[in-house]
Amino acid sequence: MPSGDVAIIGVGVVGFSPLSPSQSYKELMWEAAVRAYADAGVDPRRDVDGFITVAEDFNEGTSIFDEYVPDQIGGVRKPVHTIGGDGIHGLAAAYMNIRTGLMDIVAVEGHSKASNILTPFDILNYAVEPIYNRPLGLHPYFIAGLEMNRYLHETGTPLEACAQVVVKNKANALLNPLAAYGADLDMEAVLDEAPIAAPLTRSQTSFSADGALVMVLARREVATSLSQNPIWIRGVGWANGSYALEYRDWASADYARDAAAMAYRIAGIRNVAREIDFAEIDDTFAYKELQHLEALGLCREGEAGRLTLEGATARDGDLPVNVSGGSLGCGHLLEASGLARVLEVVLQLRGEAGPRQLKDVHTGLAFAWRGLPTSSGAAIILSND
Repeated sequence: MPSGDVAIIGVGVVGFSPLSPSQSYKELMWEAAVRAYADAGVDPRRDVDGFITVAEDFNEGTSIFDEYVPDQIGGVRKPVHTIGGDGIHGLAAAYMNIRTGLMDIVAVEGHSKASNILTPFDILNYAVEPIYNRPLGLHPYFIAGLEMNRYLHETGTPLEACAQVVVKNKANALLNPLAAYGADLDMEAVLDEAPIAAPLTRSQTSFSADGALVMVLARREVATSLSQNPIWIRGVGWANGSYALEYRDWASADYARDAAAMAYRIAGIRNVAREIDFAEIDDTFAYKELQHLEALGLCREGEAGRLTLEGATARDGDLPVNVSGGSLGCGHLLEASGLARVLEVVLQLRGEAGPRQLKDVHTGLAFAWRGLPTSSGAAIILSND
């Protein structure tokens, strides 16, 4: 089966908001699922062969989370399993279920009810290496500050470039009705902030949001029979860097480089700069957008800051990046953050992005980082051709 023989044929989304007191996570999931199945033209009880949810038990407050999923996504008495990773990892699992011939249609769900989590940083600390690192009692943002400082030093990237990422993404979010944190900022305001983990400032950090997304994938024959505008998955890739802080590459995102290399190889992409029209990539912290741009091969090492300051990554630039607003503008959705990036790529390729619609785009890249303190990433390349 060629790499482009799996398509996304339906998407459903609810969100994004800092709080969602009127809905439980199950209600968010149900609403997103209903919209996705209507978009795909399928009945989950009859047509969908398998279901995947992306979730972290620590965030959910329950173990074996897939036991809490089937009712609201229509997966009762059907294969349902949890991926302990980002939403793009879930899409990769669905993609493989279809490419192996095991299933024809698979639904992937990701959600965030971050507003329910009272001690998110304590939970993050459980992911820190337990023998040497965790006893130090470091706030997780301390790790981001160290990495940001090293990245800026190694590449010669100015702080102004990180501030411009914030200004750009929050301004883009003003055109996205789903976004929770759109704002009209200027660079000076961002630079004047006191650091929370030097040189990282508060506005350079994405804030959590609640929401849910469901996507329906299908093999070619089914996709073309159900959808007039299927979005083809040309390639997927994932990779992990070092688990321990002592051994990771602090200046560059090796996990992003390796995940992208895998996706490009499957997609048959040889000239990234020419073949990728736009990108939605992780910007949990502003410097991460720059670091990921370079690691993904969308520009040369040390070049992302200059390109950002020159406007190349703006909505009307040569390589639009995070037109949705990214996590800085939309909000960080825990394990669903990657699905939010993919959603924007799908909407752009369908021509359904409203006032932020890009002109003449055919191939987009979405990349997700699983967040502190991990070095785990996943990439997906989508096309409307």
